[in-house]
Amino acid sequence: MKKHNFNAGPCILPKSAIENTAKAVLELDGIGMSLIEISHRSKEFQAIMDEAVALFKEQLNIPENYQVLFLGGGASLQFCMIPFNLLNKKAAYLETGVWAKKANKEAKLFGEVNIVASSSDKNFSYVPKTYTIPADSDYFHITTNNTIYGTELHTDLDSPVPLIADMSSDILSRPVDVSKYAMIYGGAQKNLGPAGVTFVILREDILGKVERAIPTMLDYRTHIKEGSMFNTPPCFAIFTVRETLRWIKSLGGVGKVYEMNKAKAKLLYGEIDRNSMFKGTAEKEDRSLMNICFVMNEKYQDKEDAFMELAKSRGMVGIKGHRSVGGFRASCYNALPIESVQALVDCMQEFEKMNA
Repeated sequence: MKKHNFNAGPCILPKSAIENTAKAVLELDGIGMSLIEISHRSKEFQAIMDEAVALFKEQLNIPENYQVLFLGGGASLQFCMIPFNLLNKKAAYLETGVWAKKANKEAKLFGEVNIVASSSDKNFSYVPKTYTIPADSDYFHITTNNTIYGTELHTDLDSPVPLIADMSSDILSRPVDVSKYAMIYGGAQKNLGPAGVTFVILREDILGKVERAIPTMLDYRTHIKEGSMFNTPPCFAIFTVRETLRWIKSLGGVGKVYEMNKAKAKLLYGEIDRNSMFKGTAEKEDRSLMNICFVMNEKYQDKEDAFMELAKSRGMVGIKGHRSVGGFRASCYNALPIESVQALVDCMQEFEKMNA
């Protein structure tokens, strides 16, 4: 049976990226060695790294004065590295979900943290709109897409101080004006590649302004100087990132991907709003294109397990909501075909008829 992969991450990747990575694991480009046994100092891997960086810059129109890094440790390590490198006295954070809370928790170890606004009062079901960013902040941190609660910032904000964004789960899902950000980062395991590599896009002029000593491995300047190869990088994951970026380019770029994502979201949200058995959990204007969260209407709450069983029997994988919120979550990342979304919609319609 065909599986429809709605996992939140690690998640579905382009078929071509998976197939080409699998071939490279057996043998890379006819060189007689596997991707996972070649030296990261070899000319073969350097070419992979260079192309991955170049494609990333091309697809996001990253300006010349920005660096692209591929690091380890996930976005969670970045929660620490960012304040270590950038928080001198105080920073501003927008609190829109679990990962935003984890980011500001780490920042509090390094200085004063001002939570300019939070949507915790309504279980993170919306994105705050009215707040003031203190002009004396070292930076302003946002999480652009909230995987657990299904909310998303759909525009690039204007900030009077350096703007830093965790884009782990919506990178490359829509065009972004990178020049509005001092730094963009995230784990690759949603739209970019497999788990094990973290991307960082940053303007180098924001570095070197804190008074504390920074351990070598946690200093962004170390990794800029060494081209992401101060220590052995996650070669396997970076190869798959390159293949994913090649796939995006082959489709026509991020603008084309954005149109595909909007079509998938329109289809599924349309059914959630129409179907008498389900309801969305995020405010409509803040609904995520990537993580579509919904629950049973009050009248049918005892049917949740039955729907999960039906969905499973129809090949749906990964639609159970995060353990902290329950319900359902369909993660519709770039590589998910609209046919899978239609299959979920058909399943929801079938379940409605069964319970009419």
